[in-house]
Amino acid sequence: MTMLPQEVIRKKRNGGALEAAEIAGFVQGLTDGSISEGQVAAFAMAVWFSGMDGGECVALTRAMRDSGETLDWSGLGRPVVDKHSTGGVGDNVSLMLAPIVAACGAAVPMISGRGLGHTGGTLDKLESIPGYDIQPPPELFRQVVDEVGCAVIGQTANLAPADKRLYAIRDVTATVDSVPLITASILSKKLAAGLQSLVLDVKLGNGSFMAEPEESELLARSLVDVANGAGVRTSALITDMNEPLADAAGNALEIENCLAYLRGERAGTRLDSVVMALAAEMLVAAGLNADRAEAEAMARRALTSGAAMERFALMVHRLGGPADFVERPAAYLERAPAVVPVPAGRDGYLAACETRELGMAVIALGGGRTRPEDRIDHRVGLSELQPLGTRVQRGEPIGFVHAADRRQGELMADRIATHFTIADAAPGPRPVILSTVT
Repeated sequence: MTMLPQEVIRKKRNGGALEAAEIAGFVQGLTDGSISEGQVAAFAMAVWFSGMDGGECVALTRAMRDSGETLDWSGLGRPVVDKHSTGGVGDNVSLMLAPIVAACGAAVPMISGRGLGHTGGTLDKLESIPGYDIQPPPELFRQVVDEVGCAVIGQTANLAPADKRLYAIRDVTATVDSVPLITASILSKKLAAGLQSLVLDVKLGNGSFMAEPEESELLARSLVDVANGAGVRTSALITDMNEPLADAAGNALEIENCLAYLRGERAGTRLDSVVMALAAEMLVAAGLNADRAEAEAMARRALTSGAAMERFALMVHRLGGPADFVERPAAYLERAPAVVPVPAGRDGYLAACETRELGMAVIALGGGRTRPEDRIDHRVGLSELQPLGTRVQRGEPIGFVHAADRRQGELMADRIATHFTIADAAPGPRPVILSTVT
């Protein structure tokens, strides 16, 4: 009997549990285009309201994984590991983490995504680099992983194509923060990529999709259980996202931040803590270290020796970027015409910020999308954002807006200033690594 997509939508809208065959049929229509964009959006909204049980989530993940080809790295001779973040503001960890772990002896075939909601996308950041091919031919992708140890690319047309379409529609229909849809989206790509182990960075806070601890725990547990059930060794770190992770937000600006990190200029920051914790978790999962402290020391050596920067440079060049990009980034990264300071509204300490609103500000500047077909201005964003706890004086810059024109920059700087709370006393220390789920 032919599956009617509207009946699947109706069943899920009314709170029913879908059969695996119904899910597989809907995903097939999502893949071949026989289901309309409106029907896909309605399905996503029905799942957002009604949720999915564990069996439905596994079925959706497998159907999306099997909507295209799957990769096989069995002849590589190195453990194959990857990481995924649920997304935040100033979260450019993947750009540094992949070359660090590759320099330690693992293979990292990282399939990344574009911006989703208020969060920046790794692919959008990499497209700031002239010539970088986020969708190389499969044989080139395999060669780069083999020769360099890492390659960060986007989904090919044949890798989890159902997710690629659903991902774009979720981004613009307010259905991003659904645990089953996030789980299936992340894991369908990762399982199709042929991984042996996976580490997840699940964000918690006002700059994440999960603002409450219970939500982040639920998502982390869903991801870990579904992935382990599919045969991929998986763990998750829950990390704080109540302020931007890096001191920059925006595509080219985060590439600059990545290079600064790989040069050793961000040691001791919250960003550094997350990168090193995830690197250690990946190396242990890959079997390259049994002890997390030793694994972190190995990752630190890869960073300080310059080996990680070398891997990043090779990856960029082999995927079409300039051979001298890491030596001369200013020659290649576009600069915004206007750079405007964000003034502190009073004397005191930066006590809190509305992190999601900072991400939305980057989108408003043109650094993100409101529709799937929108073009991104890679130049714009925020830089030199001061961490919470910093002592400031009235009028002193707490960051800078990079905008397409001066007027836009000034308006945005005034708006962003309102998203920071300045108090008389410094806030207490807040850990960035909150818990581990295995």
